[in-house]
Amino acid sequence: MIRMPGRSAGGPLPPLSPREAALREELRRDVTRLAGEIGERNLLHEGALSAAADFLEGSLAAAGYPVRRQEYQVAGTRCRNLEAVRPGSDRVDEIVVIGAHYDSVQGSPGANDNATGTAALLALARAFAAVQPSRTLRFVAFVNEEPPYFQTPAMGSVVYARRCRERGERIAAMLSLETIGYYADAPGSQQYPFPFNLFYPSTGIFIGFVGNLASGRLVREVIASFRRHARVPSEGIATFAGIPGVGWSDQWAFWQEGYPAVMVTDTALFRDPAYHSPMDTPERLAYDRLARVVAGLERVVADLALNL
Repeated sequence: MIRMPGRSAGGPLPPLSPREAALREELRRDVTRLAGEIGERNLLHEGALSAAADFLEGSLAAAGYPVRRQEYQVAGTRCRNLEAVRPGSDRVDEIVVIGAHYDSVQGSPGANDNATGTAALLALARAFAAVQPSRTLRFVAFVNEEPPYFQTPAMGSVVYARRCRERGERIAAMLSLETIGYYADAPGSQQYPFPFNLFYPSTGIFIGFVGNLASGRLVREVIASFRRHARVPSEGIATFAGIPGVGWSDQWAFWQEGYPAVMVTDTALFRDPAYHSPMDTPERLAYDRLARVVAGLERVVADLALNL
């Protein structure tokens, strides 16, 4: 459940590499666009939700992807998941999904939750736009992750995962990028549900990899790859889905369909005091650390989809 391969990065962080520095500005720009300019985006702010979807669709198209809309109705309003695909070569039927929800909770501009995950999704899609993977890579932006649609049939990832199962698709791995931009160096800044406070660090400087028990092998594979390549502390767990926080994002929808899936997260409400509040704004996030995380995830995705 908690013993993970490799060793978490420690000690002073080195200067950003040129790639990481470029990523930092790319991520800052896209988070600011979503959470600073567009702002709160959900079905109570339908225009902003649509503007966010248009921005994502245009960004993926600009990176060279044909973008597929998966549209469905919620309370008379048309909602859309967005999918960009790099078809695989020799293992085309094995699919790796990288996903993030682009809506925000009511009453919040949603910079960390989840403009950070969405900006990371765009950055990863751009990084692989000209790469030929062995497995098929799908980059998917989900709508309606937040309440009142969370874990209901109207949740975008539920719609998507169910259709994958109905088509008999072989999803080998799913990564849910969820709230990944807030870090705190103060002792005691990191909280947990009991008893995990007995085993994990009390300072909120790491990125977490979280899976259910059935996804334990994938959790270990992903964190081992991340620790080989990344220059940021990391922690991982494969545990019971019903523990508070473990199933609180789009990976939950894939677990319901029997697919292995991992949430990548800064732990959200267990660290971030602005979680689900009007204070969740772009300027308070740690873009240097976010860039290091996304640079590490690039290598994870490469290991999952290319180096098999």
